[in-house]
Amino acid sequence: MASPSSPSPSDLSAYWMPFTANRDFKAHPRMLVSAEGMYYRDDAGNAVLDGTAGLWCVPLGHSQPRIVSAVQKAVATLDYAPSFQMGHPAAFELADRLRDYTGGRFSQIFFTGSGSESVDSALKIALGYHRARGEPTRTRFIGRERGYHGVGFGGMSVGGIPGNRKTFHASLLPGVDHLQHTHDLTRNAFSRGVPQHGAELADELERLVTLHDASNIAAVIVEPVSGSTGVLIPPVGYLKRLRDICTKHGILLIFDEVITGFGRLGTPFAYDYFDVMPDMVTTAKGVTNGVVPMGAVMVQPHVYDAFMHGPAGIELAHGYTYSGHPLACAAGLATLDIFEQDGILEHAQSVVEYWHDAAFALRDAPNVIDIRAIGMVIGIELAPRAGQPGARAFEAFRRAFADGLLIRVTGDIIALSPPLVIEKAQIDELFDKLGKVLRNLD
Repeated sequence: MASPSSPSPSDLSAYWMPFTANRDFKAHPRMLVSAEGMYYRDDAGNAVLDGTAGLWCVPLGHSQPRIVSAVQKAVATLDYAPSFQMGHPAAFELADRLRDYTGGRFSQIFFTGSGSESVDSALKIALGYHRARGEPTRTRFIGRERGYHGVGFGGMSVGGIPGNRKTFHASLLPGVDHLQHTHDLTRNAFSRGVPQHGAELADELERLVTLHDASNIAAVIVEPVSGSTGVLIPPVGYLKRLRDICTKHGILLIFDEVITGFGRLGTPFAYDYFDVMPDMVTTAKGVTNGVVPMGAVMVQPHVYDAFMHGPAGIELAHGYTYSGHPLACAAGLATLDIFEQDGILEHAQSVVEYWHDAAFALRDAPNVIDIRAIGMVIGIELAPRAGQPGARAFEAFRRAFADGLLIRVTGDIIALSPPLVIEKAQIDELFDKLGKVLRNLD
């Protein structure tokens, strides 16, 4: 009989895997069976350096002892508590701590179970906000091409990834439009940090306002840095221009910080890095270090207050069974403790230049047509094989894993986003392995 940690191929059939070529995977499985610090271990006992923080969600490294202990204590104390017309102390404590983590700029926190749920919640809050203020015609959303906002129907509607949208196109939300993406290889290739060209692309929002009329637009939602479509970094001044246009026309601005939140750019959130304040922030992933699923929508005071001046009763008819789950709250509180007590952001800032230097040393590797770097995120774009888009990067993914390195690929772009606790020796190991893969890739 196969052990649970090392299933035979016949054991793999029952699990329908997400965002995975199931037939290919089950013919050539890649199994992770344990993790600690910066490393996974596969079912053959090999160490695998985590170059992606799991799925962008493990900023503090794996099996962090204080988070493990906090969750263990929580499950033995209060394993579950309903959040509809009931509460438990940890949910209120975590909301307070998150408010403090934002410097008090976001006054209320609405808990969800994932980034997808956070986005759909934010869209509902935007609609309710305008309705509460007497502007119920504001129902249109503006997303952006190549944006990823999860897999709920709301998130797919404002998202701009064709492959995610095509199967479900007929059932996506009506009344959604999209800004042009900001990726510009011609002018911005090999930008280190924020690229110089393209701020004028934000002016497309003025055209959409003219087309649809501001009185019909509820919100604009963008990722400050688009992660899932290949580390697309906004040009200098672009996000500030979006903020100015939204403010001018009474449109809410939502930053999807599911990826960039909790230190990915070396600051608590991307809005800190770019010094641009949205009205709402969606987050998930790093809020619990990936240990227990959790998300959150953080809102500025004017958003929450709009709901609190209506009739008595339930102000927002929305929520989830697992909103503010006790185990997630325990993990979230421990995660914030470690960020604050262990100087995680300071450590990330201390290695970021070394991280960028190591990445740009691959500039002349075969097939590399761009390298993008901001904070603790790197995007390496490869030239596609003729008639086989994505094949070259996916082969790099396979070869890297076989050599003990986990990377993430999207199309022909390699995305690197390790735990923020990475040391210089591990940066060397990561790029030594990746460099060998790229130099031997046809």
